[in-house]
Amino acid sequence: MMSQIEDLRTKSDDQLNADLTELKREQFNLRFQAATNQLERPARIKEVRRSIAKIKTLQGQRSAAAK
Repeated sequence: MMSQIEDLRTKSDDQLNADLTELKREQFNLRFQAATNQLERPARIKEVRRSIAKIKTLQGQRSAAAK
């Protein structure tokens, strides 16, 4: 878990935004699969949601540090 946070900290802002966009797209697809009962790994929804939260937290910390 800590290694994921460390990996995110080494990424640039542009890379984080790209990751965030990709995760949001995946989250949308997972929600769609859940609604149509085609979801293979229900735990993936939680993983994606937490990954999005980690990126947003890191972005918030960076913007606060930049002020």
